[in-house]
Parts: sequence; C-alpha cells; structure tokens
Amino acid sequence: MIAGIFKIIFYAFLAYIFYILIRFFHAINKRSRSPRRAPEHPSGMMVKDETCNTYLPKEDAIKEVYEGREYYFCSNECRRKFLEQKRPH
Repeated sequence: MIAGIFKIIFYAFLAYIFYILIRFFHAINKRSRSPRRAPEHPSGMMVKDETCNTYLPKEDAIKEVYEGREYYFCSNECRRKFLEQKRPH
C-alpha cells in the first residue's frame, strides 16, 4: 500500500517536471519567433519619402544626410533612386 502511494507521488513528480520543461521550451520558441518590436517610445512623427511621396513613421524610415539636410525613405530602393537623381550627370 505504501509502495503504491510512493509510485503515485513519483509519477506526479515526473509529470510536474515534464510540464515545467514543456513550458520552458515553449517560451524559448515563442521568443525566437516574435516579430521585431516597436521602439518603446515611438515619436509619433511622420516623415515623407522624397522619392515616392509616401509618409511613414520616422523610427521606421531610412535616414540619409545629403548636403547637410536629412532625407527619409521607405526603402533602400527609394534611397538609391534619390541619390541617382542628385548625382551630377
């Protein structure tokens, strides 16, 4: 009878350890799949892409300083087009 109680306690303990391990690996997997986090303090400021005339949040924009002035772009392709247009021919 006492051996049966110890078996139940032992199996309950193994089940608890298994449960903890599953939660641990699930949390690790969840963190590795999480998307890029937004900045903790977004500015709320919108900037205009000079090439395609779209507006986007400043913290998401690609910044380029050209002749002392800041320009913002939605993609590297728009940035490249802008720089090609500014290049002397």
